[in-house]
Amino acid sequence: MMNPRAPSRRGAAPRAQPRLASGRAARPKSGLLRRVGRIALYGAIGFVIGSIVLVALYRVLPPPGTPLMLIRRVEGYGIDKSWRPLNQISPYLIRAAMAGEDARFCRHHGFDWGAVATAWDRYQSGHGRVLGASTISMQTAKNVFLWPGRDWLRKGFEAWFTALIELAWGKRRIMEIYLNVAEWGRGVYGAEAAARHYFHKPADALDPEEAVRLAAALPDPLGWSPRHPGRRLLARGAAIRAHLPGVPTALPLPCGA
Repeated sequence: MMNPRAPSRRGAAPRAQPRLASGRAARPKSGLLRRVGRIALYGAIGFVIGSIVLVALYRVLPPPGTPLMLIRRVEGYGIDKSWRPLNQISPYLIRAAMAGEDARFCRHHGFDWGAVATAWDRYQSGHGRVLGASTISMQTAKNVFLWPGRDWLRKGFEAWFTALIELAWGKRRIMEIYLNVAEWGRGVYGAEAAARHYFHKPADALDPEEAVRLAAALPDPLGWSPRHPGRRLLARGAAIRAHLPGVPTALPLPCGA
């Protein structure tokens, strides 16, 4: 006689089913995580390789455009730019840009850690935001490869590209690209376009005063006009003139090719 307490085969199957079902449910989840991980890994590798290739190309080729130019185009501005090699840009403008934006340009490797420490101490003291620590190398990396903004993600990419261009381009090429892609007005990019737009002359014909006005306008190119300078631009120009004696005068740049 069959024992009524003994489970039948038909009754035992339902007990095993939840374990089987849970095992089947776990596999797709782990597979999805592996696929996401592979995609992230391939994306990171592609970004590293792509950025290195792009930096290598721009070592010898002029950048055809920048993300900021595209953004301004969407906003309704045109694009007025004309590439000029560094020896066809006024040495007064080179010196003024260094005096106004990065007086230690020839003495750092992309990051001015002294300026970073000073800006951070100022921020912690409650006297303002972290400002004044962006070098010409960092600005060039941002202008050529990245979007405008102050978020930490963009700052991380900026540090990566800054290290790359310092290694691959050198100071002279960094300055050359910086002065050719910098925004100097609504739809005006680069020293040549700025010189013709504001002073009706080529970039190599700028005199010291015109060069100082252009350099003074770099922090706010949409708000300040070198042709009709306001009080703030004139004050910044005076500060730039005061720092010019400390800027190296020999050209090409004494800090490397």
